[in-house]
Amino acid sequence: MGNLLSILNSDPKKGIDLVLNFQDAEPKSDAEKAIHAEVERVMRSGPKILQELGSYQGCEEHIRKAITSPSPENEEAAWNTVLPAVEQLKTFYDFSIELEKVFPKLLVQLCKGTVTDSIKDQEALAKQLASVFDFVLRFDDAKMVNPAIQNDFSYYRRTLNRMKISKKDTNLSIRDELANRMSLFFAFPTPMMKVLSQTTAHFLSEDTTVPKENVTEALAVMANICTHMVEIKTFDDPNLVYFCLRSMTGAIILYDHVSEVGAFCKKSPINIRGAVTVLKNVQTQGGEGNPCANLLNALRYTTVHLNDEATPGNIKQLLN
Repeated sequence: MGNLLSILNSDPKKGIDLVLNFQDAEPKSDAEKAIHAEVERVMRSGPKILQELGSYQGCEEHIRKAITSPSPENEEAAWNTVLPAVEQLKTFYDFSIELEKVFPKLLVQLCKGTVTDSIKDQEALAKQLASVFDFVLRFDDAKMVNPAIQNDFSYYRRTLNRMKISKKDTNLSIRDELANRMSLFFAFPTPMMKVLSQTTAHFLSEDTTVPKENVTEALAVMANICTHMVEIKTFDDPNLVYFCLRSMTGAIILYDHVSEVGAFCKKSPINIRGAVTVLKNVQTQGGEGNPCANLLNALRYTTVHLNDEATPGNIKQLLN
């Protein structure tokens, strides 16, 4: 991308219009390098997690047979099929725990001092923040369309109780307490975004390292930067456009969850009209893997303030 950063026009509603290097930004300072390495260690597993989730087939046939035609053989076959599937689900849950630990550290480093300058000067971390949102929305999209995940885990928990009675649970790695936590995770329609919102809300209530307004400002700035980058057609590669749109949408959703007034009211610093407009414009272009319909639905159904009285009618109509 030529220059690492270009500062264009300024608009109080949008914040400073920046173009970030989402292709090959590298950390510069020692502090940035340290956080970057920690986040990279976690996010390196992201592509594999998404691949495994996308190919998750479930155990429906064996479970149905064990339920409709109960016999020791059918129940044993179902249990032996469900066990490795649930171990795979545990890797998804374990990843969420790692993300939960590292995400506040990324926010702290990006939100020190003047937020816009911090993002401008730490493009590698800004790209990682975008990568987190990209992963989270892709994971949640794939999870929502795969009911086998919850069905398999529900069967595991029911059968686990029988295994305890027969003393056959001694070698299981997923026992009551962990099974309960995993059940709560997978029961939520968008589990990874819930992890981010809960983690951020807890961080803002407990941590005094950076002011709360710096964090919400950083999310608004990221959303507006991504909107602007799509508007001016920064990328020719559709995959980078979609990456930018997921980052934009994730930042808006998280802002809406942790901000008292939300992302949609007139006082919001987020360019909501611009964000929805670019999603609809890119949606009309079609193309394989176009995520815009899902991202628009994410704004409609996973935010908390869209239907508030303070949300202007034209914004609600825009998202209809």
